[in-house]
Amino acid sequence: MKLNANARLLLVTILAAMVFVPSAQRLKLAPRQSVNVEMQVALPLFVQVAMAAGDRFLAANIAAIRALWVDNFKMQKEEFKVLAKVQENVSWLNPGHEDNYYIAAAILPWNGEVEAAQRILARATTARRFDYQPAFYYAFNLLHFKGDAVGASNWMREAAEYLPEGNNRLQMQNLAAIWLDRAGDLDLAISVVEAMARQANRGDFRRYLQQRVIRLEMLRDLREAAARYQQRFGRRIVALSDLVESGIVAEVPKPPFGYGFAISEQGQVVLQDSPPRAPGGQR
Repeated sequence: MKLNANARLLLVTILAAMVFVPSAQRLKLAPRQSVNVEMQVALPLFVQVAMAAGDRFLAANIAAIRALWVDNFKMQKEEFKVLAKVQENVSWLNPGHEDNYYIAAAILPWNGEVEAAQRILARATTARRFDYQPAFYYAFNLLHFKGDAVGASNWMREAAEYLPEGNNRLQMQNLAAIWLDRAGDLDLAISVVEAMARQANRGDFRRYLQQRVIRLEMLRDLREAAARYQQRFGRRIVALSDLVESGIVAEVPKPPFGYGFAISEQGQVVLQDSPPRAPGGQR
């Protein structure tokens, strides 16, 4: 039987559909590769410089543009490693590249590349003595990602030195002092704040830092008292009143400012950073 043209077209369409549908289903389930081919590889430095006709600053700019235009929302973990390598190469070619350190600070630490970001920021800090931001970001990363309060405070004070005398520098120095409340080594924190107080030019700021020293000393003494309590009774304190009732301290000291002291979930004496809750959850 001979098929007319319409019948042949219908038959071809049906056969094509029978092939296409299962193929499409298999493709749907197949793993996809990333489309960010520009972050699949980081070229060796000498190749980048050669491609830029020997101009290292041009090579840095080209690589920085790669980092700027990549769609990092679609990137996988391994691609962020390539991005980190690309940006580290930029910082080696031109340590003071502003866009590069700024992008690195904004993207790399939040995607598992803290160390690469810190190396880029450290180079930028050295190259850009007029710019407080690289040291500021370095300090933030130390505190937020590394939990290093003392190191973060040191870098924050360095960042403050790149600002002119005035309120902005003072606020940054104040932040450096506040971060030391989180230090694990309170003796070291106390010595740092004491040094800051001695170096302070303004009398009001010096007196303020001296009050912070007193506050940290109170915290240290309470922690030592809590350690003695645990050694004597074989259990941690559950309230600061335990120290008074046991006779280890005469009273719980009241710090110069703030909301006093509290017990953390881990049973450690800490500075209270908000008003204590009243019974029933009311402040």
